Amino acid sequence: MAPDGGNHGVATSRQAFGPDLAPRSTCEEKTNMLMKQKKALLPILALAWSAAVMAQAYPGKPVTLILPSAPGGLVDTIGRAYGDEFTRRTGQPVVVVNKPGASGALGTLAAARAAPDGYTLLMAQSTAIFNVPLTMKKVPYEVRRDFAFITQVSAGTLVLAVNAAVPARNLQEFVAWAKNNRDKVNYGSYGVGSNAHLVIGHLNSSRGLEMSHIPYPSEMQDLQGLAGGSVQLTIASAGALAPYVASGKIRPLAVVGDTRLPAMPDVPTMAEAGFSDPEFRSHAWIVLMAPAGIPPNVQAFLEKTSREIIRSTPLKARFQAYGFEPMGNSSAEFRQNFEAALPVIGRLIKLSGAREE
Repeated sequence: MAPDGGNHGVATSRQAFGPDLAPRSTCEEKTNMLMKQKKALLPILALAWSAAVMAQAYPGKPVTLILPSAPGGLVDTIGRAYGDEFTRRTGQPVVVVNKPGASGALGTLAAARAAPDGYTLLMAQSTAIFNVPLTMKKVPYEVRRDFAFITQVSAGTLVLAVNAAVPARNLQEFVAWAKNNRDKVNYGSYGVGSNAHLVIGHLNSSRGLEMSHIPYPSEMQDLQGLAGGSVQLTIASAGALAPYVASGKIRPLAVVGDTRLPAMPDVPTMAEAGFSDPEFRSHAWIVLMAPAGIPPNVQAFLEKTSREIIRSTPLKARFQAYGFEPMGNSSAEFRQNFEAALPVIGRLIKLSGAREE
């Protein structure tokens, strides 16, 4: 206290700050701070709420299914059948978008760049997911980073076939004929880095052949080239080959797998034909993925529903027509298979000489 009994300390403090700038009470400061924190949290809470509502209501609008392949092929057939069954079960239309090109990379990139809300899905052959990133020098997507793994749709065995004018009734005869016609034999594929490119590329290099590679945008165009004689050899799914084999334009020589196909019981496996390299046991997968970051509830719904659809009777018939079998595994199993397949495919790419330098 001052000698005169006044509280000069407080008066001096108010004079120093001025009447409008006097220190606010601790209670008032805390109240203002809490208000600011609440305002800052509002957008975050709104986003979380909208995401939760979206997940609970999913699907609440049409779903886009991107197919990085041309109409009429294996993936197109399976994708449209999947879309029909998805619509039947959920009541929401599935808009199928064919986006072929660059061995599936164009469509895969479009899916990677889509909003991660579960309303854009990707169904693709394993070429775009496994082979292309290991084959091409610059790929604008990274599978682990850019995609949520939903399920593996199916697995199938491919068939090595020749144009009917080729004077070879088995693979041994074809190799001998190709050696005698160096620089005159072409082999086709459905894109750089495709299974056809890698497996025949390995045959080419390991058996001392000099066949030229002609990549096509799709499996159907590849088979048209084979039937027309632009290429003499390719690898394709049994279902896609069937009409050309029936018309006598194409002759199957060997199954690129471990067992013969029920649809082609007289066609030997590569091992039975005398080509036992492990690289000649290639399998093709069809996979279902979504942009990374989709809500967990949406991913769980897609995984459960897709597994049920894949194992349903309507899709089983489509798979079997192409020599494929339904899978419908969990997302964890899909990712595990992905990691296990990478070194195998990497070795095949190296042996085939398919990697861009």
